[in-house]
Amino acid sequence: MYLLSQAFGWAGLLWAWGTVMLGLLLSGPGVARLPVSRQVWERLHRTTSLTTMALMAAHAIMFAAELVRYETRLGWIDRLWAGFADSFVPGWYDSGTGRTAISIGQGALYLAVPPGLLFYVPHRIGPNAWRRLHRFVIVVYVLSVWHTLLYGTNVWYDEWPRTVLWLLQLPIAALLLLRLAWPARRAERLGTADRRVGGPRRGWAGRAAGRVTVALVGATVVGVIAVVVSGHDAGRARPADPPATVPHEQEGTP
Repeated sequence: MYLLSQAFGWAGLLWAWGTVMLGLLLSGPGVARLPVSRQVWERLHRTTSLTTMALMAAHAIMFAAELVRYETRLGWIDRLWAGFADSFVPGWYDSGTGRTAISIGQGALYLAVPPGLLFYVPHRIGPNAWRRLHRFVIVVYVLSVWHTLLYGTNVWYDEWPRTVLWLLQLPIAALLLLRLAWPARRAERLGTADRRVGGPRRGWAGRAAGRVTVALVGATVVGVIAVVVSGHDAGRARPADPPATVPHEQEGTP
């Protein structure tokens, strides 16, 4: 069950990567130059979004099932509650690295649902409100990567899987920087003031916030490149002697 949970989690992260890439391409300045029509890309984007949410849910459910199987010293009701609470109640899991990592993953799961489902009802809340809410998808992705770096199998230590995970973030960060600096919508560009609502003061504040955001994302791109080149991101170093995994090995029994 734990292996299935890991498989669903890694698959979900890869689908999330593809979904975010598609979303940034569709909202960027080069959308008119894509090789297929915008409708096809949007349909693919909707499909990958739903698949990502399904994989995230399966990841959490299989982790809960593994906890239920593991807690053999408890009765069935207590085992079911412990598995559910540890997997779905933020802050409940209190063991080791998972104390932080699982809460971050739960935040990603719960934040993913509203932007994903609101994709189908933009007419109910208005296109502007939908667009602002949908931008939280990038927060979901950042939380998912953070959760994986803290708790994902094969990326705990400073070896090639961790480097590959960092490398995958370079195109995301570059496209996000391009999207922020040169958005497809003319009204969202940094040098354009919106004279319809809010007046000059609100327009100046929006452009200033946009420039700060671009600077932060640009610094993130530089940081990711530095991590990939140096091979160090403050992750855990693999111990020279792996800890024993069964009681008789800890006691020195052959």
